[in-house]
Amino acid sequence: MQVTETLNEGLKRGYSIVVTAAELDAKVSEKLVEAQPSIEMKGFRKGKVPMALLKKQFGQRLLGEAMQEAVDGAMSEHFETTGDRPAMQPDVKMTNEDWKEGDDVHVDMSYEALPEIPDTDLSDIKLEKLVVTPGDDEIDEALSNLAGSAQNFEDRKKGSKAKDGDQVVIDFVGSVDGEEFEGGAAEDYPLVLGSNSFIPGFEEQLVGVKAGEEKSVEVSFPEEYGAEHLAGKAAVFACTVKAVKAPAPAKIDDELAKNYGAEDLAALKEQISERLAAEYAGAARQVTKRALLDVLDEKVKFDLPPSLVEAEAGQIAHQLWHEENPDVEGHDHPEIEPTEEHKKLAERRVRLGLLLAELGRKNEIEVTDAEVTQAVMNQARQYPGQERQFFEFVQQNAQMRQQIQAPIFEDKVVDYIFELAKVTEKKVAKDKLQKAVEALEEE
Repeated sequence: MQVTETLNEGLKRGYSIVVTAAELDAKVSEKLVEAQPSIEMKGFRKGKVPMALLKKQFGQRLLGEAMQEAVDGAMSEHFETTGDRPAMQPDVKMTNEDWKEGDDVHVDMSYEALPEIPDTDLSDIKLEKLVVTPGDDEIDEALSNLAGSAQNFEDRKKGSKAKDGDQVVIDFVGSVDGEEFEGGAAEDYPLVLGSNSFIPGFEEQLVGVKAGEEKSVEVSFPEEYGAEHLAGKAAVFACTVKAVKAPAPAKIDDELAKNYGAEDLAALKEQISERLAAEYAGAARQVTKRALLDVLDEKVKFDLPPSLVEAEAGQIAHQLWHEENPDVEGHDHPEIEPTEEHKKLAERRVRLGLLLAELGRKNEIEVTDAEVTQAVMNQARQYPGQERQFFEFVQQNAQMRQQIQAPIFEDKVVDYIFELAKVTEKKVAKDKLQKAVEALEEE
């Protein structure tokens, strides 16, 4: 086998690979010898079929397989010998298209090599970490929000009419064609008007009722209603209004705390303080991480594979185009040409991606199966009732698994750099941290 270099410019590489006819024949014979003991053929005992007959019978069929294995082997040996790592899948094509059995195989291989990334002194990187301690005002504000979101209703003044958003407590009995039906009655049922929890048109007819009033509500069950014997049928619900209640914030006391799983109000405040502190720390980390990436982008320079930059710029342009044209869901749209701004952003992303990947590789930073599983579980919660299907989808989709794993790996490398860099803490007010986060979103 001969491998001859044909191109070496920057990161671009080209090679001509020749696999001789003799090598192919030897590989076919090797495969036949391996398979011979298990081959049965009429007139011969198992494993005793002559090699010449096997080659005549199966040689042509094995030739293509041997050819592919020979080329793959030549590529693997080349990358192992040179230490090159292709930026993308190498372009491999057979050049003697008129090839016939007995000819040598000529293949051209071209690719862009990943660049040599220079060693970087991470200890001289200086970063500032914003620290925000939750104050009493922020804890009280969070408590008020909890109280406001807690569903609590208080009786309106006697004679008040029910409004949209109010809760009416009703007894009701439903009937179709004068006959009561199973499941169509209840007592002391608390119904929030406007919640759309009943049949369409039901709640609207109770707007304006008063406590003690009786009301006949006439509705039709939807055509696609779950119970077939009621689907599309007109129904009458005889309702007795027992109370009309207005929404009111829950009282901030131990009872509220217990509703949220805390022992008392003091424990709930402590939980809120811890949650706010975690939120602030997460936001501050994003600010510090962006500052670190800015430093690395300026500090470390090396050649970038044009194919990676071009692919990234195209992806950025495509994504931004869809954000500006949300009505277009598919890819049936004009070709989107990346701008210079897109290319500049792509260069930054590719440079930082390669640098972080190299730092992770050299320092043996890995993502464990447990970390990936935890991340998948977190994402699965976004699909209630379909968690198992989501897990199976991720297991069967290598690209999706890589998408989940990549940010975990990046954060582990960033944490590694944080440990080596000089990071000083700076206590600030919540507003300053918020402005810093907003500045990230504007970039």
